[in-house]
Amino acid sequence: MRGDIETYFEDGRWKNKVEGSTRAASTHDTKADAVGKGRDMARERKVEHFIRNQDGRIGERNTYGHDPRNISG
Repeated sequence: MRGDIETYFEDGRWKNKVEGSTRAASTHDTKADAVGKGRDMARERKVEHFIRNQDGRIGERNTYGHDPRNISG
């Protein structure tokens, strides 16, 4: 993974973080706002976007650009 985006819940806020970073790149009041911003970030970087549920489990995963799971490409 090279700078994938993770949307997660922490300290009462929804956040987006670039893989490898220790700080959130953006902070939001709602999950919908955070997911929208995280999706935009992932599209710009052409990376994966991991969306975690409030309990920390990955609820959704989207790839924008090269899909590392695609064995035919």
